[in-house]
Amino acid sequence: MDTITHGIAGALLGKALFRGEDMLLLKPMNRARIVTWSLMLGAIFPDIDIVRDIFSRNELLVMTWHRSVTHSWLCLPIWALLLAALTRWIAARFHWDAPSFRALTALYAVGIASHIFLDLVTTFGTMIWSPLSWSRPAWDILFIIDFTFAGLLLIPQMLAWANSNLERARIRSLLLWLIFVPTPFLVAGIAKNVGTPISEAATLIAVLILTLLFLLPAYRGFGAKLGVAGWNRVGFAASCVYLLLAVFAHHEALQRMHAFAALENIQAEAIGALPFPPSLWHWDGLILTPRGVYEMRMDLSSPSPLAASNASNSSSTPETKPADGPPIEYHFYPSAPSNRFIDAAKALPEVQAVLWFDRFPVTRFRMEGEVAVVEILDLRFPPIRRDRPASFTYRVRLDSQGNVLSKGLVRR
Repeated sequence: MDTITHGIAGALLGKALFRGEDMLLLKPMNRARIVTWSLMLGAIFPDIDIVRDIFSRNELLVMTWHRSVTHSWLCLPIWALLLAALTRWIAARFHWDAPSFRALTALYAVGIASHIFLDLVTTFGTMIWSPLSWSRPAWDILFIIDFTFAGLLLIPQMLAWANSNLERARIRSLLLWLIFVPTPFLVAGIAKNVGTPISEAATLIAVLILTLLFLLPAYRGFGAKLGVAGWNRVGFAASCVYLLLAVFAHHEALQRMHAFAALENIQAEAIGALPFPPSLWHWDGLILTPRGVYEMRMDLSSPSPLAASNASNSSSTPETKPADGPPIEYHFYPSAPSNRFIDAAKALPEVQAVLWFDRFPVTRFRMEGEVAVVEILDLRFPPIRRDRPASFTYRVRLDSQGNVLSKGLVRR
């Protein structure tokens, strides 16, 4: 999950569950505001590990270091204690009325835990047991950047602020509506640019929902009655419901991939269903085999053609047609057969680190004159548009004797 969404989630937790107040109120710092600040800072703290990446020339730290000890369940108590001690020191210096050391430790622990959890539900992988184990569990529930989920976390906090003052509720709500109503068009533009277009109908529905959310409570007067805590609890509940829906959607997508593997008699080493923007309905199914990776993109809003009964195996073609059903469209990405250049590349420590990180790796090989080019890519991070390179593609160039000429991540 992106750091901004983590911070928004932490602030929501503070105001929904721990009686926190808005962080930027125009009044002296008090205990309730420190509660919210602590949850927010705790929720973004684990991403402090990117600081090492900024000052390092090792481009693979994003794979080998990011989401490790600062994202660890085992190290969580250490970070919570340190942050609580720092907060108590700052509060004493400025004479703020702060929660007790024990309470602050608990608040920071909750904030850090929310970060670890929201990273676990994405596809990147999080080393939650480091430094004892460097495995990277990933639950594949949400895309790393999910605008809908971020909106569910943020908008209720904005509505709580808008309706906290009855006299100013209409002006505040109108201002927020003017700020937020262009958002669906902006998101639609981004989605179209990366190859996952959002329909005009969906965009207009989103605009209508935002209009009702921002204007109706203020103009009908019931927004103030719900209260600040009430709005934030609604946001917390809506976010939980969204996560549960994502769990069910992931289960359905994974079932479709198992059905596809059985239909095609695929010798699967790993099967995954990964969230694919822009909505909960879109998933990217992957199957790792000894020869390469199968990919099948799914729209769960459409009936599964895999519900049809047995069909003949046609793994050499990009379509399979079940009996009495529409064709199943998929892609197969073959890995290049082993040769001396590929073996030399895979023996490099950097490539070993890449292969440790990759879950659905594909090896590509080509000759450019006298230069051998070996590329390792992970289809867990496919190019959303097929005319663009995949993220985290590692390239090694070797001369005819197998000596490394260059190596590194492919830059777009």
